[in-house]
Amino acid sequence: MNMIYKVSVDRCIACGKCELACAFAHGSERRPAASRINIFRRGPELGTPIVCFQCDSAACAAICPTEALVRNPKTGAIDMVRSRCINCRMCVAGCPFGNMLWDETYHCVQKCDLCGGDPQCVPFCPTGAIAWVPADMAAIAPEPLNRDALETA
Repeated sequence: MNMIYKVSVDRCIACGKCELACAFAHGSERRPAASRINIFRRGPELGTPIVCFQCDSAACAAICPTEALVRNPKTGAIDMVRSRCINCRMCVAGCPFGNMLWDETYHCVQKCDLCGGDPQCVPFCPTGAIAWVPADMAAIAPEPLNRDALETA
């Protein structure tokens, strides 16, 4: 079954739990600021999850001089082959969406790898703003988020 990462911007409350879950899952010294998913905060309790689109024609992979970015046939993610990476950061410059990250702590490029097909950020999202769904279900709009109900919970 072909799975896809679905983001429902109107459901994001900018809580940052997805960033924290990612930081823990990938050992980013448990620093949410170094996670592979980031929330663009648009105001109080309004956010947009920013995550790698795993593009079909990925600019990051196309520009890599050492072919260090390759599609994982099992997960569909563009994975980093660390042994090939020369840290030139061409992929960071090449991603038109800003989803390739330079991790200054580890001196290497980081990107979402879909956690091997089980994205760890998804179960921690309290509103379902991010989901891991079958590709044929991705176009189905989620129920609107009742923000008033969140305040009373």
